[in-house]
Amino acid sequence: MSWYLHLESSEFWFPAQVYNREHGHVGFMMSCYDAELSYDFRTDTFHARVRAPPVGTLAHDLHASDCLHELRPGDNIEIQWRRNKEFPYGWWYGVVGHLESCDGNEHFCRCHLSDTVVLEFNQYTPGSRWRQSLVNRKDHREEGNESDGFYGGIRKLQDKDEISKWKQLWPTDILE
Repeated sequence: MSWYLHLESSEFWFPAQVYNREHGHVGFMMSCYDAELSYDFRTDTFHARVRAPPVGTLAHDLHASDCLHELRPGDNIEIQWRRNKEFPYGWWYGVVGHLESCDGNEHFCRCHLSDTVVLEFNQYTPGSRWRQSLVNRKDHREEGNESDGFYGGIRKLQDKDEISKWKQLWPTDILE
């Protein structure tokens, strides 16, 4: 009963991830932001506030990518992205792809030996500027600009529940 009273009074805050921000704006599909939520019984809505991500990196800090050397095509990843230097990072879902010079044959693929890692965001249409990004496996740091935003740290997803949640949120149509 105590927990219920704290929830009803908006005193109880709990961690969650907020998916698909910007009121359903398709450009932000397949992204999430860490938040703390509380319920407001007067308006029957939840209120969110930013919190530190579960990986132990503050939302404005670059996540130390400790998985780059083990990434292979087909791996599920999340990458930090922010619109500009004043914004906190959010996490975007993607997969590791093959280099242009590779035909994708698993017996001959050497993409995991390259210094370049291909990150694919297949929710976007082929040819979209958001469809693919290349990062340096050995010297990755924040990259980008004020017009396209900034890519940050990368984390490899290994938890099947995390991957499954992203796949449940997959858009019904490919994004432009």
